Amino acid sequence: KLNLAFIGPGGRGFSNLTALASENVVAFADVDDERARPAFEAYPKATRYRDFRKLLDTEKSLDGVVVSTPDHTHAVAAIAAMQRGLHVYCEKPLAHSIYEVRRMKEEARKAGVVTQMGTQGHAMEGSRRAVEVIRSGAIGEVRELHVWTDRPAGWWPQGEERPTGSPPVPDTLDWDLWLGPAPHRPYNPVYVPFTWRGRWDFGTGAIGDMGVHNLDTAFWALELGLPTAAEVIDAGPKTDDCPPLWSILQMDYPARGERPPVKLTFYDGKKLPPEELFHGEAIPGNGSLVVGSKGSLFTRTWHGGMSDDDMFALIPKKAFVDYKVPEPTLPRTEEHHIEWIQACKGGPATQSNFDYAATLTEGLLVGALALRTGKRIEWDAETMRAANCPEAEAYIRPSFRKGWEI
Repeated sequence: KLNLAFIGPGGRGFSNLTALASENVVAFADVDDERARPAFEAYPKATRYRDFRKLLDTEKSLDGVVVSTPDHTHAVAAIAAMQRGLHVYCEKPLAHSIYEVRRMKEEARKAGVVTQMGTQGHAMEGSRRAVEVIRSGAIGEVRELHVWTDRPAGWWPQGEERPTGSPPVPDTLDWDLWLGPAPHRPYNPVYVPFTWRGRWDFGTGAIGDMGVHNLDTAFWALELGLPTAAEVIDAGPKTDDCPPLWSILQMDYPARGERPPVKLTFYDGKKLPPEELFHGEAIPGNGSLVVGSKGSLFTRTWHGGMSDDDMFALIPKKAFVDYKVPEPTLPRTEEHHIEWIQACKGGPATQSNFDYAATLTEGLLVGALALRTGKRIEWDAETMRAANCPEAEAYIRPSFRKGWEI
């Protein structure tokens, strides 16, 4: 069994803990005692820390670390673990900024450890089958892609000004450690434990939170790489503190060999693609539509599907009445976390490793740059700069508080 430490075992982290319960749970690090209480109660023998840096310095028997913290601390925690030779499972999106994403990819390669980003849909049968269908040429040449999510509407607030005042910090929370590398600001209950996602200092908005899930199948199938440009087509009012409550973005992905360029339109806040693209099919709150010259592949949730009830659809249906899916070419796995465990023990490689996850996440963060600056972003991946938008530099490579640099 692997000896594992869990950084942020509350909330989403508790789901990861449950999925990895077959292994030895050695230690926890969490800044919020109340949020982590279910994990503490389930594993009373696990050593507890508040500061994950102390955990990593102290626990010498570890094989791997699971990072389930807010976005802004993913990179500093994961990099510290990898530099100690530990395997890492990290929640999505991979990191909070493009610089951090690049550093995580670099450290994973340098350390030679097993990594996995928490995109559970990547391991599902429907997602891998959809990738094989698209790559087989069943829907023809793809130049157009639509991805949408119902977030943040009803999930967390966005489009708001920064809260004023400084309410007392709960006794169960270490606010300074929660902030980690982010700029200092007074505690406010609007941020914790979940609604930090709609604040730029901590989260990446809907495009980071759900874009990673909803784009994943098409991105994998089309091997999109990095976009060359991103711009906001329409959006609600934004503030310096938050993304807008809804937005529609367009991102340009270049040609890849003989495959043509792809124009991606991303919708959040319950905005949807044009109805006529769906040939009468109901449009769910989350999904993607890969538009080909012979038809379209429609994922009807945030992944390709795990059962016949939510499996992707080929439309128009009349064009695919007798269609038979191709023979499998991708490896199959029991489950996303199990794939990571088996790879850590010398089994087949993980499919959502940091090499793959860094490129997927970086492209979406280029879209976030357009949202933050309000300008079209001409992305130069080689120099890691928005050539036409120097003000984006502060978001591409942010400053880190002293003691939290990477």
